Order: sequence, then structure tokens, then C-alpha cells
Amino acid sequence: MASQASLLLQKQLKDLCKNPVDGFSAGLVDENNIFEWSVTIIGPPDTLYEGGFFNAIMSFPPNYPNSPPTVKFATEIWHPNVYPDGRVCISILHPPGDDPNGYELASERWTPVHTVESIVLSIISMLSSPNDESPANVEAAKEWRDRKDEFKRKVGRCVRRSQEML
Repeated sequence: MASQASLLLQKQLKDLCKNPVDGFSAGLVDENNIFEWSVTIIGPPDTLYEGGFFNAIMSFPPNYPNSPPTVKFATEIWHPNVYPDGRVCISILHPPGDDPNGYELASERWTPVHTVESIVLSIISMLSSPNDESPANVEAAKEWRDRKDEFKRKVGRCVRRSQEML
């Protein structure tokens, strides 16, 4: 018998296939596993990431949508809110409830109303507007703030590499 999580994910996949959203594509890594998705995010226009094709894996827990998925870029990306190993760090991917560190309001964190679409659109927004207040990649945040030319150079290299991977 299919779980609530797998039924919901099947519906979201079907909806995205019927009504694709500008800026990304999504599908299953393996058609036998609804809990692991492959997502390609197209670098948003008018940002440093424009023209890039950034691949990520979105992994859903068995109790989705009560808990958030994890998102990890497989493509190299230089960004204050992406850990050096590719894991994405944005509020809506943090477990529901109060932030033990006091940086986020509970309302900014995960809620079960989020969908694959809303998550990916939040990541696209993150690419457009990095948050250097609580960075996952401290070095990228420092460059974003203090050495913009160096930051732009590294992002440009990531964009070029992502294009070469096509």
C-alpha cells in the first residue's frame, strides 16, 4: 500500500509534468523511488548565475510533508547559502518549530504546505538574493560582502562549468 508521502509526491510530479514551471525541471532519479528527485535549476536572468544549469538531488523523508526534504547540489556552486558539499541552507528546509539558535521565526521554517515547486522557487530566489547573515558557506559570504569581484569570478567559473556538463 502506498504511503501518504508517496501519493503526495506522485501527485506533485504529475502536476509538474503537466504544468512545467519556468526556471527548473524535475523528475525522479530512479523511477522506482518516488523519494529521490533530480532537479535542474536554470540560473535566474539578471543574476550572477544566469546561464548556468545547476543539478541537485532532492531527498524526501518517509514522513513528508511533515518534515522537509534535503536538497544538495551535484553541480559545483559558489553561494553563501550552500555548504561546500552542496547542501542547500534556506529557512524553509529547516525542521518545523522554533529555531534553537534564534535566527529564524517558526513561520519562516518548514510547514507541510510547501511543495516541490515552492521549494525550488525558494532556491531560485536564494540565488537571486543571497542571505549572508547566517551563511552555510562563510567564505562565500565574506566574498559576497567584501570582495565582490572575487565572488563574481568564482560564480562565473561555476556557471561555465555547469554549461560544459550539458
